[in-house]
Amino acid sequence: MTLGLVAALAGLALLDSTSIGTLFIPIWLMLTPGRLRVSRFAVYLGTITVFYFVVGVLIVLGASQVVGHLDGPVALWIQLVIGVFLFVISFRFDGKKKPDTGKWQNRINANGSAAALAGVAVLAGVVELATMLPYLGAIGMMSTADLDAGQIGLLLAAYCLVMILPALLLLGARLAVRERIEPFLTRISTWFAEKGASTTGWILGIAGFLVARDAVARLFFV
Repeated sequence: MTLGLVAALAGLALLDSTSIGTLFIPIWLMLTPGRLRVSRFAVYLGTITVFYFVVGVLIVLGASQVVGHLDGPVALWIQLVIGVFLFVISFRFDGKKKPDTGKWQNRINANGSAAALAGVAVLAGVVELATMLPYLGAIGMMSTADLDAGQIGLLLAAYCLVMILPALLLLGARLAVRERIEPFLTRISTWFAEKGASTTGWILGIAGFLVARDAVARLFFV
């Protein structure tokens, strides 16, 4: 496990922290009228974190079987192709297309129980399966690195924790200085409603660069 790999994974986790499920639904929970119920927030964030971790473990198990039958350089070349692919498709996201944030806010407001909110978290995770490309890139990097099962499990857990860190920091600010932070949260929510598609493009582009850079470094400079 190298410092470069850890840094790249941390960067990808921070990119993943800006998705609807890991940041914007938590923000909308913080903006729900009335008293903020930390227990509901914890149920939601805990559920989506566990969901990401379990999905990561399942994908790693499958990826390890594939990578195990490939020579090291071949696996790294595949990782490089994936990184370039992510970078290229990032240009296809239309910045004029606005994400449908209203349906998620309606689900949050309509479901008050902890069980229902956990269901919203799982639904958000399932919906994001097709777009959790930074996470898939991170898993590819772990699978092609010379890591044992314990190290991969530790990195996956750390990835998921970093992924929810911005939401936790905003929660702390919301509890400490509600009057000051709520206008900021509202601005973030409004900005995402207007710029969500172009933001996704930027995330994919940066993720593709990090994945490709890691492959190039290990192919030519190690």
